Amino acid sequence: MKIHQVYTESELRNFTYLIELENNSALVIDPWDADEVNTLLQQKQLRLQAIINTHEHWDHIQGNKALVAEHGCEVWAHSNGQGKVPGLSRLLTAGELIDLDAGAQLRVLDTPGHTYAHLCFLVLEQGTAVAVFTGDTLFNAGVGHCRGGDVDSLYQTISEQFHSLDNNVLVYPGHDYLENNLRFTLSVEPDNQQAQAWLPRAMAADPTVTPLVTCIGDEREFNSFFRLGNAQIREGLNSMDATDKEVFVKLRSLRDNW
Repeated sequence: MKIHQVYTESELRNFTYLIELENNSALVIDPWDADEVNTLLQQKQLRLQAIINTHEHWDHIQGNKALVAEHGCEVWAHSNGQGKVPGLSRLLTAGELIDLDAGAQLRVLDTPGHTYAHLCFLVLEQGTAVAVFTGDTLFNAGVGHCRGGDVDSLYQTISEQFHSLDNNVLVYPGHDYLENNLRFTLSVEPDNQQAQAWLPRAMAADPTVTPLVTCIGDEREFNSFFRLGNAQIREGLNSMDATDKEVFVKLRSLRDNW
């Protein structure tokens, strides 16, 4: 199994992912552009088995229709995506395991908050989590907005399903927002040395060549939404005695207007 992270150069800085399997088939996650996906499939001589959509927003599904028409592939998504996700043919449920290559699987995570039809996908190798496709739930150094969703649900999703992941799990989000999110981190936690160190790397990186990939351990160091107990963040929010959830909600509101 190989994971190809494709920066689409779209106005929303989307990522599309192609999972290449040993039997020369492939799964595509959140196809921004069908022609772009087809070019990659042809270059690698792969047949498209299925599309996986993390959620129903247009920038994550707009390649569906053309790819289904050309390849006759299935489309897998959340049950709440019915009527919203083009070509939806398989409803995925929390905890479901999708077999990839021998010893490799995707575990389906039901992750409401950004929308109520959002799924994330944990990559397992020999039963051990090694990466996670996070759509618009978790970004590098940030989390998704809740317009059309619910911030309380997002807090629960992040705190219960992502804070507990091992440090070495790689994070593959739906957009390249790392640079801007690091700037937000430094706006609420100016003394964060890891954010200070990563920001020039993010500014210099070319995502079309080699996108920067963080891991959960990195997120613990510079993602404000993983640092809810940090004194500098709490002081800036006038929330020294607040619960973690209250801090999260205030942070998300601040980020919405930042």
